[in-house]
Amino acid sequence: MLAIKYIEKNKEVVVKKLTQRQLSDAEERIDKLLALNRARKRAQEEVDRLASARKRQSAQAYQAKRANSALSADSSEHSYAEDKKAIKQAKERLKTYTEGVHDLLASLPNLPKEEVPIGQSAAENKVIKRWDGSTTSQEDQLRPHWDLLVDYPIIDFAKGVKTTGAGFPVYQKEGAKLQRALIQFFLEEAVAAGYQEKWLPLVVNKASAFGTGQLPDKDNTMYTLPGEGMYLIPTGEVPLTNLYRDTVLSADLLPIKEVAYTPCFRREAGSWGSHVRGLNRLHQFDKVEIVQITTPEASAAALGSMCTHIEGLLQALGLTYRILALCTADLGFASAQTYDFEVWAPGQKQWLEVSSVSTLETYQARRLHLQYQPKGKAKSYCHTLNGSALALPRVVAALLESYQTPTAITIPSVLHSYTGFTRIYPAEQRS
Repeated sequence: MLAIKYIEKNKEVVVKKLTQRQLSDAEERIDKLLALNRARKRAQEEVDRLASARKRQSAQAYQAKRANSALSADSSEHSYAEDKKAIKQAKERLKTYTEGVHDLLASLPNLPKEEVPIGQSAAENKVIKRWDGSTTSQEDQLRPHWDLLVDYPIIDFAKGVKTTGAGFPVYQKEGAKLQRALIQFFLEEAVAAGYQEKWLPLVVNKASAFGTGQLPDKDNTMYTLPGEGMYLIPTGEVPLTNLYRDTVLSADLLPIKEVAYTPCFRREAGSWGSHVRGLNRLHQFDKVEIVQITTPEASAAALGSMCTHIEGLLQALGLTYRILALCTADLGFASAQTYDFEVWAPGQKQWLEVSSVSTLETYQARRLHLQYQPKGKAKSYCHTLNGSALALPRVVAALLESYQTPTAITIPSVLHSYTGFTRIYPAEQRS
């Protein structure tokens, strides 16, 4: 959440940056917010004035009783009832204004950093790097993974539809083992890089969903548990970061580096086309998530190290990838800066996003009430960062398409010790 004091002092900058994020009514919303905050301050002053006056009158009433002044005591009792009513009304106004300020602040996205490219759509994201892996044959001969799965029965979409619905595939045979192998590989690489592994709840409460910025922005894309006030997690970032909600950390504990594997659940809007076909877009998918909590001074270096970690995973798998700096129009709600990693799926001949690495600066920390305190200094808000390391479905899609041969699908050597096999053969060749 943005700081109201910063907005008061930097209104023009805030409006400019929110407008760059395609918030067309940015100035109107900021003017409304500042007006509400002025009303909140006046209401607070009124509550304080009435409370102070009541305190003085209570002291006077006490003195009147000691002096056995019946007239003064009766007058004080009458005044007390009136003042109590006035204070109650003033507190109700204060509550209304305070909630209004909070709700407006919660509806505003984070401000983009200066380095973020300015753009009006995702088409203006900037490719800042490309790394070429290798495919096993000419790309024009390669098939998309949904065609491959006809001959290689390792993922069954029909069974998923039968048991649940579209977007919930069933992994089987080598497909299930490949899924488990990738999760294990990603986790072990993260632990080797200094991340501490967590095993997390897959259901979170409203406070957690608000703390990381899913609410109110993504309320319509999360699966809810009716009557429980709970949500299935859309990403491991939510429970992982909320472990530190309402916490003041000692500065010498930073940076905190956490990793977790979780299934993720998203009610994505339906659409048609190859970009959402097969494994390209699911309602339930597996992901390994990394999170860092740092000081503001260490934040930029943390973002760089997380991007380097993602690159290492993709290079180990031998997948062609590119890195995009997201423009202002394409940033996530809570993000101040994001780099997307996309792998090339040669059978589809399109790029698939497999990771977003973002710095949220203090935006999440303010919602989470997450601070740190250097020895002998005042408390400050932490910076939080997160990234997918990695999301599995599109990685699997790119692997199947990149490593297909006329007779089998080969497995990258880095996974052999996890899978226990080096090739996947079509059904007709199985003994």
